[in-house]
Amino acid sequence: ICALLFASLYILCHFIITHFKNHTDFTAAHDDEDAAVNRIALGLCTFTLAVALGAVLLLPFSIISNEVLLSFPQNYYIQWLNGSLIHGLWNLVFLFSNLSLIFLMPFAYFFTESEGFAGSKKGIMARVYETSVVLLLLTLLVLGMVWVASAIVGNDAASRQSLYDLWEYYLPYLYSCISLFGVLLLLLCTPFGLSTMFTVTGKLLVKPRLLEDLDEQLSCTRLEEAAVSRRI
Repeated sequence: ICALLFASLYILCHFIITHFKNHTDFTAAHDDEDAAVNRIALGLCTFTLAVALGAVLLLPFSIISNEVLLSFPQNYYIQWLNGSLIHGLWNLVFLFSNLSLIFLMPFAYFFTESEGFAGSKKGIMARVYETSVVLLLLTLLVLGMVWVASAIVGNDAASRQSLYDLWEYYLPYLYSCISLFGVLLLLLCTPFGLSTMFTVTGKLLVKPRLLEDLDEQLSCTRLEEAAVSRRI
């Protein structure tokens, strides 16, 4: 069931991404290597978008499945909507969200920008090696910054021990922080988007003329007509 749900989301996200991107970005006929890199990046981005869409739909799916089970408790055909399935979906979404956030999206970005190490043989594997090295260095840099920040904030055995508990502490904390930054970014960008939407709508629509003074318009028209007559 989880595989079918994710396959459906993956196909939907593939159509969404290919709809909003130019087709030539992924199938460049002049360079097979760049085309293959773009297809790999497309697959990683589609996977990440499918995971994000699954995370958004997980709470409504949980609520609807619970209501269906309460409405039809003895129905044999809907017993697969149980707590084990919902719990498994939550665990999978949490796992793949962190995987996409920490590894897949940075790998896709560095992979499209990579050219291979100087002096190495050109090809897909050269780009993979360069991307892996850059991603490893970035991971070490981030972990080092976290270690230094933890040592500055709380220099005790408990804080150092929490650094080793990566799965239980830092990944949920990182997920929550990035979700918070996403919500703040949405709140910051939404007013500008609404103002732009109303500005564009005001330019496209014809403004009503119910409150205009027709006598003033007639006098202006007579003055313009008199000015044109004098020029003639």
